[in-house]
Amino acid sequence: MPQITVDYSPELSRSFDRRGFALALHKAAGPVVGSEPAHFKTRFRPIDECVIGEDTGGAAMVHVRVGLLTGRTTEAKQQLGAVVLEQAGQSITPVPGLSVSVTVEVFDMDRETYQRTSV
Repeated sequence: MPQITVDYSPELSRSFDRRGFALALHKAAGPVVGSEPAHFKTRFRPIDECVIGEDTGGAAMVHVRVGLLTGRTTEAKQQLGAVVLEQAGQSITPVPGLSVSVTVEVFDMDRETYQRTSV
């Protein structure tokens, strides 16, 4: 059920272990949100262009957006955010001269409009 979208700067295409991040996140976040790792879905989108701060170069970003069905406490969402940041930090190999900003947003998906099927 958790729907995860990860946007990342193109400078990180070789230094961000996206698959490793997703698999580790699914496992670590499952107990926090009460969901089995098999129910997590993560997709990655490279950012065509981004401007960070005064755009003097040497900066990149990763933004993780996690959608959960309503009902999780604020504390659980904050704990999930911490897990996301920890896993991202472990999945990005430092690049000399490149500062990486990692952010996370956890939001409620409306139970009344979320639908799923398997084919």
